[in-house]
Amino acid sequence: MAENTAGAHGAEAAQGEGGGLVFHPMDQFIVKPLFGDGAVHMFTVTNVTLWMALAVLCVIGLMVLGTSGRGIVPGRLQSVAELAYGFVYKMVEDVSGKDGVKYFPYIMTLFLFIVFANFLGLLPMAFTTTSHFAVTVVLALAVFLGVTILGFVKHGTRFLELFWVSSAPMVLRPVLAIIEVISYLIRPVSHSVRLAGNLMAGHAVIKVFAGFAAIAAVSPVSVLAITAMYGLEVLVAFIQAYIFTILTCVYLKDALHPHH
Repeated sequence: MAENTAGAHGAEAAQGEGGGLVFHPMDQFIVKPLFGDGAVHMFTVTNVTLWMALAVLCVIGLMVLGTSGRGIVPGRLQSVAELAYGFVYKMVEDVSGKDGVKYFPYIMTLFLFIVFANFLGLLPMAFTTTSHFAVTVVLALAVFLGVTILGFVKHGTRFLELFWVSSAPMVLRPVLAIIEVISYLIRPVSHSVRLAGNLMAGHAVIKVFAGFAAIAAVSPVSVLAITAMYGLEVLVAFIQAYIFTILTCVYLKDALHPHH
């Protein structure tokens, strides 16, 4: 559980055998059953399940309930929904082109899910689902397989032109083709690790500072550090969702226009 306040974290600090404080920054990322203390199996309802479901409900609440009135003068929730819609739509159109707009609903849903999952993880006693590679790898693989299949469906074997750098000298093209193929295959790895790694690192640092907050001598410094890190994590939560989404648009552009 991602405990992101000084009080919540400081309460967890315990005295070790040598009199020092013992705290475990990575404990907040442990997947636990939501009911009981048994082992986690494939269909076990866990804390990850709960917070992913809450993220989905937040997306539905914003885009369905927030726009149900469709007032000429939008309320706050409708304004946020329209702002998010315009922001992602422009991103898709600018990066992927007009052809990519038809895939906007999926990209919009992906962006909102990651944004809400990131921000929900900043709540005290919450769980950051996007800090787990099991979640981000699935999101990245869905994008990778989707754009790859789309590329072959739309262009057939011509999609392989994506790996052939025709503007380079002929002697270099085979070498560059190998590099391009390797670069393409590691896309889901970099796509998923970037999101999960940044969130995990930030939350772990907050937990470390929170553990030191229980020591009177360094408590003021720890509280200031936690405040600064928390502000930074708010920014990171949005930026990482933006980066994941814009990379999805770039990969979609490659599938739609596989030419160097």
